Amino acid sequence: MWPSYLKSFKAYLQLERSLSEHSVAAYLHDVELLVQYLESMGRALSPQEVTLTVLQECIHWIAGLGMTATSQARIISGIKAFYKFLLLENVIQEDPTQLLEAPKTRRKLPDVLTFEEIEQIIAQIDLSTPEGHRNKAILEIMYSCGLRVSEVVGLKISQLHFNDGFIRVIGKGDKERLVPIGRQAIQYVNMYRETDRRQLDIKKGQEDILFLNRRGNGLTRVMIFLVIKKLVEQAGIKKQVSPHTFRHSFATHLVEGGANLRAVQEMLGHESITTTEIYTHLDREYLRDTLARYHPRF
Repeated sequence: MWPSYLKSFKAYLQLERSLSEHSVAAYLHDVELLVQYLESMGRALSPQEVTLTVLQECIHWIAGLGMTATSQARIISGIKAFYKFLLLENVIQEDPTQLLEAPKTRRKLPDVLTFEEIEQIIAQIDLSTPEGHRNKAILEIMYSCGLRVSEVVGLKISQLHFNDGFIRVIGKGDKERLVPIGRQAIQYVNMYRETDRRQLDIKKGQEDILFLNRRGNGLTRVMIFLVIKKLVEQAGIKKQVSPHTFRHSFATHLVEGGANLRAVQEMLGHESITTTEIYTHLDREYLRDTLARYHPRF
């Protein structure tokens, strides 16, 4: 039911709207999140049966995964585009997304984890479970390299250059960058490859994908959100934590330690230095908090 509509939507985006491969994938991912929500709730609804209430519940579910207001707004935009397409094709007579509102977005300093909190979260991983070493390797590489969640799920074994201490990352707009990787992250990735990954029946075409689920397929971004959400709850940390929080923490800890902003920009894969400059604001807040805490006259 859904696959055939998604296939037609993909063709529409490619042929009629002439969108790039990256943009098409983003639109499809947004609609697939709605499908994942319906499946997780055990609701076998067709696109025609989805109501405004169902969509609002889906966005609430997405927010519960720790996605930011900006990410939620982008997902709503993708779902709206899908239903406009169905309207054009006369698959539906009324658009349920018409009154679907995106959360208000504002530029604010993101939550950042301390090094101790990151250690606490990683310590919750049960290495005796089939996914234990994989989850540990994921969190170690996210914090060691400051990767986006999309870069983690797309990471390939052929992109690991451990002898040189680097990984090759495919970022936004299919731009490549080389990112240094620490000894500890290398150790846990190798451990995962020698233990959990070796036990899997890897599906055809997935042989080069580094992080796999128990069925031998690549992970979804939502899966990583859920893994982190559970670990944060177990650690008793009350901050709003998502996979992106590890990237924010990576950059903030570098800037606090005196790293060159251009070097941080290069490692994060930011096109503009102004995007990276948010971490100088974070650094100023950190300095102010330190002064307030320890200076007797502040």
